[in-house]
Order: sequence, then C-alpha cells, then structure tokens
Amino acid sequence: MRIANIDHRAALVLGEKGAERAVDIAHASHGRFGPSLQALYQAWDDVTEWAAVQDLSALADDSFPIDRSHLRAPSPAPRQVFAVGLNYHAHAAESGFESPTHLPPVFTKYASSFTGPDSDVIIPTGGNVDWEVELVAVIGREAGNIDDADAWSHVAGLTAGQDISERITQTRGPAPQFGLGKSFAGFSPQGPWLVTPEEFADPDDLELGCTIDGEEMQKGRTRDLIFPVSKLVATLSHTVTLYPGDVIFTGTPAGVGVGREPQRFLQAGETLDSWITGIGELHQRLVAEPDAQ
Repeated sequence: MRIANIDHRAALVLGEKGAERAVDIAHASHGRFGPSLQALYQAWDDVTEWAAVQDLSALADDSFPIDRSHLRAPSPAPRQVFAVGLNYHAHAAESGFESPTHLPPVFTKYASSFTGPDSDVIIPTGGNVDWEVELVAVIGREAGNIDDADAWSHVAGLTAGQDISERITQTRGPAPQFGLGKSFAGFSPQGPWLVTPEEFADPDDLELGCTIDGEEMQKGRTRDLIFPVSKLVATLSHTVTLYPGDVIFTGTPAGVGVGREPQRFLQAGETLDSWITGIGELHQRLVAEPDAQ
C-alpha cells in the first residue's frame, strides 16, 4: 500500500511508476478514515485491514491523476521527529568519528522544516548548506519497550527524505546546534508517499542516493545501516514512547559535502535530486535568499 498526502488529505496511490493515480481515502471509506494523515495513523491497524479487502479496480474508477506540486510530507505533523547520525560506517569515517556501537547520535528536526517531495529550498546567506539523503520511517502503532523482532509491526511505512543541513549553525559553539542547523524552512523534504513494508522484497535493503545537477553525490544501500530500522525503533522505544505518525530519519550514507576534499556545499541555482528504490524521488531547487540575490 502507498499513502500520499495530497493537500493535507490522505490518498491511496494506485498505478505503476510514472502513471500513478490517487483515491481520496475519506471518500473511499465513506468518512470512516481521514481525511488528515494524523487521523489515519491513529487508526492504522483498521486502515490496513480496510485497504486489504478493497477492490482496487473499483477504486480506480474514482481515481485522479497526481499533481506532484500538491504532494506534502507523508506525516506532516508528528508528535516527535527523530534524526539519527553516523549510522553508516563510511559516513562516520568521513565525518571524523568512530562508528557507534551502542546507539548513534539522536537529535531532532523540527516539523516546521517539513515539505513535500518537490520544493524550492532557500540557501541562508553565508551558510554552508549540505545534503543528506535518508530513508525515513513513520510509526503506525504506539511502541514502548519493544523487541527488535517486533519493531517492524510498529512501522506504518517508509518514505524518502533529505536531512538538509546548514553546517555553520550546526557546529557553532559553545555546543553544537544540530536541531536548528537542520531545521531551516524547507530543510526536511519527504515523499513522494509512504510505502508499507510488505510492498518491498526486502525493506532492509533499498538503494538510495542523490545527485546535484545530474552529478552523483551519494549512492548506498540501507542494508549497510549500522542500526537498521528495527533496531532503531526498538532501541528508541526503550527510552521514549513512540506514537503513531512519529518520524525517524535513519541516517545518511557517505558522500556529503562537508566530508569532501575540498568541501562542497549547495549553491543557489543548483538542483538536488534524491531517490530510494521502491519509494520514489525528491526534487529540490536551491534558491538564494531574496536580499542576497
């Protein structure tokens, strides 16, 4: 099952890649579910049971083409947002750190930075803005003190995300400001939709990557996560309660700008394209601040 956020209404995505169509879930369920995404996650078990018995050919009669400009983040108003650092060995090394053994660094990205998959991103004047393509997991069932083996049953689905980061703000002393440096407006694009785990041959082995103006910057596989999705969900649940709709950015593979020699950062006028196989693509156009143009 694929779930899209189309202008803040939950929609079921039908069709093959490049020819996707959508069905409004509130309409198709005669008001039982939705229309908001948060309402959907609060009733996730019932939603999945309902979707499993639907006649997709009949639903297709009420479907409409998807205009990507109307797509928003699949979970736009989570109670909690977790972002995980140094979760690939090669990225930890390029960042100058040892790989984590107990728990990777965990910080937050503020939901005010969330956008849909296609967007303009303003480059803060004087900032060093970096890219970090990431697999993003959305929680579908409340989780507290769960085991790794039970973790996937608490995950509603997966989407693609960019943890765009302004490195000067992020590392400015006397202590780092990870949350602020990674939460400028537009710094958390996600989408194009949520894909439920059973849709993948192996949800723990997905290719992800990104390009700038067509030049490959990152390419990796989620099988190389030090702490895979199940381990992250279970480990977090032993410290905090995870709620339906909560968002987890799982970490980025090697290839970020700050780890290059010489360092390389995003510039106004460039286009950042990201993808995860089996999920879809993100497209960000970088623009200068109005007073800097």
